[in-house]
Amino acid sequence: MTWALPEPMLATAVAISDLPEKSAGEPKWDGYRAQLAVFAGGPVLLRSRRGTDMTASFPEIRAAALAQLPEGTGLDGELVAWERNRLAFERLQQRLARRGTAAAQAAQEWPAHFVAFDLVHRGDDLTDWPYARRRAALETLFAERGLTTPWVLCPSTTDPALAREWLSWTAAGVEGLCFKRLEESYRGGVRSWRKYKVRVTTEAVIGAVTGSHAAPRTLLLGRYDAAGRLQYVGRSTTLSQAAGRALADQLAPQTGAHPWTGWSFSTEWGTQRTLDVHLVQPDVVMEVAVDVARDAAGRWRHPARPHRVRTDVDVQQVPLFGE
Repeated sequence: MTWALPEPMLATAVAISDLPEKSAGEPKWDGYRAQLAVFAGGPVLLRSRRGTDMTASFPEIRAAALAQLPEGTGLDGELVAWERNRLAFERLQQRLARRGTAAAQAAQEWPAHFVAFDLVHRGDDLTDWPYARRRAALETLFAERGLTTPWVLCPSTTDPALAREWLSWTAAGVEGLCFKRLEESYRGGVRSWRKYKVRVTTEAVIGAVTGSHAAPRTLLLGRYDAAGRLQYVGRSTTLSQAAGRALADQLAPQTGAHPWTGWSFSTEWGTQRTLDVHLVQPDVVMEVAVDVARDAAGRWRHPARPHRVRTDVDVQQVPLFGE
């Protein structure tokens, strides 16, 4: 190896979706941030944003890199997997621990795609080039090499109307937009890009809390399914002490049977560590703000932000699980 991938360039969250002047907008995918390098002589490296080597877990990406990309190519992008017409983040997570035969089988069952949104190396280091020039080189790479599956060229636009149109793709797994200044170089480790994530306001039933009944720290939220069963849909962000105390007056500890008796809940999506939770009577409705990323079962992958208790909404009026 005569060169190395730079640290990933990062983004800071913004509250509005307006495309800044002299910037390009790109869809923000519900996938796994990844960088890929093809070195002289054939070694391929596929690594996560945190530097984890994922090459062995995605053998189809390695094989396609050797078959379709020239040596000295360095790409930045997003690993995604499709299932039932939506991006299935959980399939990527399930694949991370697989190697060898198990990884090859998973590649057949849940094939990954690499959505390329930046070219950081092509024979030479391109990180000093402005985004607009790197983008043109990336488009040239796709055209000249005739890149096909699993390679996907991420859309990019300077047209605000088109960028807003991409926000309607949330049902398929587009989380929002990423904004990049046209004249900016690729600065590894710097949070200079901007990201806007689509969030919606909705309701859920409080089924349990962490902390204590007297001082809740987070809320475990549920929704009833079509059969009338309360299903876990997600967890809230951490409450302030004042908000927790105020909410405690409206929550009643479990009495008698509870839909979640005997259930366990993990500390975060994809982990096996369990939470210490306290069940409450599932009769309080909370209005929350959530983004659009969900797992295959319909649960929110990211924490919900509590807004207010909806005393005017009955639990039976809360949207059904999966809606």
